[in-house]
Amino acid sequence: MSKRDLVVVGASAGGVEALRDLVRELPDDLPATVLVVLHLPSSAFSALPQILARAGRLTVQSAEDGAPLEPGVVLVGPPGRHLLVRDDHVVLGLGPKENGHRPAIDPLFRSAARWRGRRTVGVVLSGTLDDGAAGLLTIVERGGAAVVQDPETALYDGMPCAALRAVPEATTASGTELARVIAKYCAEEVPEDPIPVSRVLQIETEIPHMDEESLAHPDRPGRPAAMSCPDCHGAMFELDEGNLIRYRCRVGHAWSPQTLLLQQVESAESALWAAIRTLEEKAALHRNLAERRLGTAAPVSRQYHSERAEEADASAAVIRDLVRQSLPGTSTELPPTAEGSG
Repeated sequence: MSKRDLVVVGASAGGVEALRDLVRELPDDLPATVLVVLHLPSSAFSALPQILARAGRLTVQSAEDGAPLEPGVVLVGPPGRHLLVRDDHVVLGLGPKENGHRPAIDPLFRSAARWRGRRTVGVVLSGTLDDGAAGLLTIVERGGAAVVQDPETALYDGMPCAALRAVPEATTASGTELARVIAKYCAEEVPEDPIPVSRVLQIETEIPHMDEESLAHPDRPGRPAAMSCPDCHGAMFELDEGNLIRYRCRVGHAWSPQTLLLQQVESAESALWAAIRTLEEKAALHRNLAERRLGTAAPVSRQYHSERAEEADASAAVIRDLVRQSLPGTSTELPPTAEGSG
């Protein structure tokens, strides 16, 4: 028998507060490594390691490639790199973004599930949308434990609610209870017999490492989906995981249903703005050509360009109204934060 010795935590919007509360209450003799992913812009500087170091008694560091998994240490995923587990150390991956993020929560959770199995505790905290739900399900399927922040206490309940839909049996807790539940799971003994790793999980956990064989595998998991990837416009494949579906494109970008829907809305809005710009430029060109013929004997040509300018202006106005009507459903309503962005 062995004990659970790896805690993987995912958070997004509102996650700084939840992480600070969690780390403050974790015991200084926690017999596990804690790996943390918070959604961040790739180019951002993260002060999260310093924030968490001041909050609790555990050692907190920004994760470095190859760092060992040591009890009582909190390692925070740096911006622009996936935080992953392999054997008894962490790996920083430059693989494709998942759900529009790098680091993303699901790659961390999947890698922990593959390499540590029953010895893993997965934790989903505050955030919008549904990153982390599929990864948490994989942890449970591999014998690990699942903990979810009580949605009623989360600043943003999207991720906790999505995680509970995927893993209804997950333990919910808030405040000081979160740390107690994690410590309890880490004190429990679990069987050491390994659970076989599926081919899908093998491929999915190699993609964040930019593994050429997995990325170019002729028999990629999933079935063709009649959609293109919002990031690279490549063909996508639909993957079924229990009661969840996910999408991954040929080059490796991955999407959950909620993040894909959001990205499609943003892409549609961008296309509409591009159409407005093109029509307004067309109208300006026609007006310019009409004005150049004011002093010439070309009234037919002048009238033609004036009418085309009016048509372009009218078309731009119609699309502008469409954008105005669609704005309540776009990402402008999602709450951005300095640390944790969705």
